Amino acid sequence: MAKPNYAFAKRQRDIAKKKKKEDKKQLKKEAQQLDQQQTTDEPVQIQTGEDHPE
Repeated sequence: MAKPNYAFAKRQRDIAKKKKKEDKKQLKKEAQQLDQQQTTDEPVQIQTGEDHPE
């Protein structure tokens, strides 16, 4: 019976973790850019205490 190659399995897990982390980082970066783009496109509305929609 073949002996398990634990070093290979660990390396594969580490590669998968790194890829997942990079994907998550990229998604956050895209979301942040989209948020910044939306805030620059829309005018800023300041709400005061006088206007209460009821």
